[in-house]
Amino acid sequence: MRSILLALSLLFSVHVAANDAAITVNEAYARATPPNAPTSAIFMQMNNNSEQTVSLVSASTPAAGRVELHTMLMDGDVMQMRQVEKIEVPAGKQVELKPGGLHLMLFDLASKFAEGEEVELTLVFSDGSQQQLTVPVKKVMHKMKHHH
Repeated sequence: MRSILLALSLLFSVHVAANDAAITVNEAYARATPPNAPTSAIFMQMNNNSEQTVSLVSASTPAAGRVELHTMLMDGDVMQMRQVEKIEVPAGKQVELKPGGLHLMLFDLASKFAEGEEVELTLVFSDGSQQQLTVPVKKVMHKMKHHH
C-alpha cells in the first residue's frame, strides 16, 4: 500500500510540474526536405502561461548539426532570413513560428526529412527551463522567394 501511495504521489508531482511550465508548445512540425536540400525548418505555437516574458534562447536536435532562431524580413521585394538571438513570448501571449515568419532553421542535416518521420527537438528558454519534443515531419508548400 505504501509503495502505491508513493507511486501515485510521484505521478501527481510530475503532472503538476508539467502544468507549471511557463511555455507550452503546440502544433510543432518540421518541414520535409526535397532531395539534396541542406536545410529544413521547424514551426510551432508557443503559449506563455506565466506573468513574465519568457524567451526561446536556443534549440538543438540530433537531426542537424546546427539550429538557429530566425525571422524573415522584407528587403525591397525580396524576403530574407535573419538570425535572431531570442524569440520573446510575452506574458499571457502566444507567438507563432510559421513559414514566412519566425522559425527554427536547421543546418547540416544528418539526412533528408521525409513526410511521416519524426525529429527529436530540445528547446531552451530564458527562465532556465527546457522542453524535449518529438516533432512530426510534414510537407510544407512555401512559394515565397527568400535569400539566406
